[in-house]
Amino acid sequence: MFWNLPYISVVLLTLIGISIIILKKNLIKIFMGVNILTSAVNLFIIAVGYRDGGIAPIYTNAPSTNMVLPTPQALCLTSIVIGVATTALLLTFAMLLYRTYGTTDVDKIRELRE
Repeated sequence: MFWNLPYISVVLLTLIGISIIILKKNLIKIFMGVNILTSAVNLFIIAVGYRDGGIAPIYTNAPSTNMVLPTPQALCLTSIVIGVATTALLLTFAMLLYRTYGTTDVDKIRELRE
């Protein structure tokens, strides 16, 4: 029986991230769920670009049929940089909301806003 572990991991991480985003009420925990979901997307992109027995595409004389695709790796590096900037921005929003309302609970912030 063949288990495709990267895709199973993607599904599990996606389910964990979405459930955290939907079920939790604390802003910090919601942002952690967003980061887990981003990691699932990165893992999926890398898993799609993987080739069994492939080598890194840095050799000039290597056969072209055995190379791993470099585009998904570049996309994931870009996604990681964007994810760090997004996380910093979200945490800044959480800090400002905490200063304004004194809580990071989403329901309480909605009640205090109205």
